[in-house]
Amino acid sequence: MNPRLSFSALALLAACAQAPQRPTAPPRAVDLSAVAPQPRPNGLATDWHQGAFMEIFVRAYQDSDGDGVGDLRGLISRLDYLKELGVTGLWLMPVTASADHDHGYATTDFRAIERDYGTLEDFDELLRQAHARGIGVIIDYVVNHSSHEHPLFQAARADPQSPQRDWFVWSEEAPQGWDIWGKNPWYWAAAKPWAWQGELKDLPKPPPDAKGHYFGTFGPHMPDFNLKRAEVFNWHLSNLRFWLNRGLDGFRLDAVPHLVENNAKDWNDQPESRRLTKRLFDAISAYPGRYTVCEATAEPQAYSRPEVCGSAFAFGLERAILQAVQGKTEAVGEIGRFFQTRPHRMATMLANHDIFAGARIWDQLQGDEARYKLAAASYLLQPGIPFIYYGEEIGLAGVTQLPGDGPIRGPMSWDGSANAGFTRATAPFRPTAPNAATQNAAAQRADPNSLFHHYRGLLALRQQQRALRSGSYEGVQVEGSVLSYLRRSGGETLLVALNYSAQPQSLNRPERDARAVRVWPEAAPSLPAGVLPAWGAQVWLLDSGE
Repeated sequence: MNPRLSFSALALLAACAQAPQRPTAPPRAVDLSAVAPQPRPNGLATDWHQGAFMEIFVRAYQDSDGDGVGDLRGLISRLDYLKELGVTGLWLMPVTASADHDHGYATTDFRAIERDYGTLEDFDELLRQAHARGIGVIIDYVVNHSSHEHPLFQAARADPQSPQRDWFVWSEEAPQGWDIWGKNPWYWAAAKPWAWQGELKDLPKPPPDAKGHYFGTFGPHMPDFNLKRAEVFNWHLSNLRFWLNRGLDGFRLDAVPHLVENNAKDWNDQPESRRLTKRLFDAISAYPGRYTVCEATAEPQAYSRPEVCGSAFAFGLERAILQAVQGKTEAVGEIGRFFQTRPHRMATMLANHDIFAGARIWDQLQGDEARYKLAAASYLLQPGIPFIYYGEEIGLAGVTQLPGDGPIRGPMSWDGSANAGFTRATAPFRPTAPNAATQNAAAQRADPNSLFHHYRGLLALRQQQRALRSGSYEGVQVEGSVLSYLRRSGGETLLVALNYSAQPQSLNRPERDARAVRVWPEAAPSLPAGVLPAWGAQVWLLDSGE
């Protein structure tokens, strides 16, 4: 049997109910072949993923060919910058072929590179060049759904008798009582709901006799796979191996609590979703030195356990940090308590590509660099695997006039030239940041007191002090606006103290005696010993183990 099966890209069904039409358009090939695992070391340091990651939206990072869109070759040209900053891992938002030609989560081919970004050969070269610099690469993988334009869904939609019909979730009648984020996730296929231009809540209801409804957690343009079917799930495992066999270093698994929905009440974080996530995690972990992180807004602590995904984003911590640096004293204790009860392999962040996680940090803090630097220190010194959102390290502002997630997905600012050095095209795919003239990589690298050098110094400290990368978290103490704690690894003990106040504050820790050696910041403070500067952080080495 030929493993590459062909399915038709069919003419869309009429907007009224009618008998399904047979394929007439030329077929499009979908690679359904089983991919055998070929585990081999990636050549990186065993703890490469415990350094720090940079989350990169390739479309917005660097354009190499002048079309106004970032691409893989552009990213390759910026690897030395990332190495200089000190990151040891890259998380790329979806780079697979997509229908949206933007964020990339509406996948049309799980084994191909988005054409705007380049080719598989470009991707292979990115892996080679990143590995040569000691940097690992993980990519977003969307298990839950495809684009409505995916050939498999086109075949399933066109013919109820198609063998691909059961690859997606269907109901002849329109299920009632569902409400996922204010919408019914069941869509009448014949009405072409993906073409609706208004709010989904205003989507016209189908007639009572309408037949053929499909399920889409994230909207009509992204139909959910039927992951209860072994053939479908095993195909996803083969897709993961396709990339791992090329040398990829791991995955960020998207929206895993939504893999299985059982009914209108039991649709979020079902036991089946956790079991499937564990199988994905195990398949990736069969390759030496690989790393998996899950997006699980529901119960991220549970998904961080090795029984599920091994690591998941620490949603909630970023909110507490931003509240604390804006003067909300009660949030200081929340920061201190967070990792007392949560796995240390959780992935931490200040912001990411989703607006629900917050606007650009520059905008949230109105450009206040002292508070900005304290926010960075807050998560880079705590346990967890930090993920820096591209541009965060230079104070990239959002393009606030754009709708939806657009404001936080603008082009990276590289210098003060036209289009901020992002592209030589007349105009980039999206406007550049309003503060690009001052908050750009070239200007930041030239200023030793900049955000860039603050991030670079903290990442270097993490690399120098194993206790910060993988040590214990103990002795947590909160006194008003001051948070302090110990990080230990082997014989090495560090004392970390942070002042979330506009006034200098005394640190009451007997461990910080005359033998303590300050290792951060490098510049000597102007205040007496034991006094923390306003919006400041300090780290002391108490015992080097020598």
